[in-house]
Amino acid sequence: MARPNRRDLKSAALARDGTLNPHPEGVQDALFTSNPFFDARDLIQVRYEMVRRHQMDGLSISEVAAAFGVSRPTFYKAQNALASQGLAGLIPGQRGPKDGHKLSAAVVSFVSEMKLASPDLTTLQCLDAIQERFGLKVHKRSLERALARKKKRSHPA
Repeated sequence: MARPNRRDLKSAALARDGTLNPHPEGVQDALFTSNPFFDARDLIQVRYEMVRRHQMDGLSISEVAAAFGVSRPTFYKAQNALASQGLAGLIPGQRGPKDGHKLSAAVVSFVSEMKLASPDLTTLQCLDAIQERFGLKVHKRSLERALARKKKRSHPA
C-alpha cells in the first residue's frame, strides 16, 4: 500500500486551515523557486515573505507584487494586515455571510412571539410559519442559532 505523500499531507492541512495558496504557480520569487524551505502553497509564508522582501530587501512594490503573482492592492492589504495585527493578520478571514442574513429582527420577533403564545411549538412548525408569512425558506439550525442569540441578549449573565 502506498504511503501518503508528505506534500499532500501539508496541502490537506493548509486547505483545512484556510491557508492554502490558490495560485502557487504565480509565485516566481527566487526564494520560492530555489529553496525547498519556502513553499508557495503556504499562503501565510508567501504573504510574509512578500512584505519582507519589500521592507528588508528593498525591492519595489511593483517588483514584489509581480514576483509573488499578486496585484499591488493585494500587497498593500498584506502589508497593512502584518503591520497592524502581526502574522495573525495574514490569515484569511471567513468569507460569506457572518450572520443569519435571512433572519431579520422582524422574523426572529415573529417566532419569539409565536413561541411565547404556544411554548409547545416545534422548530419545524416555526419554519413553516416563517415560509408562509415571509416567503422565506430558512434552515432549521439557522433559526435555532438566531433564537439562542436573541435569548442570550435578553438574559445577560
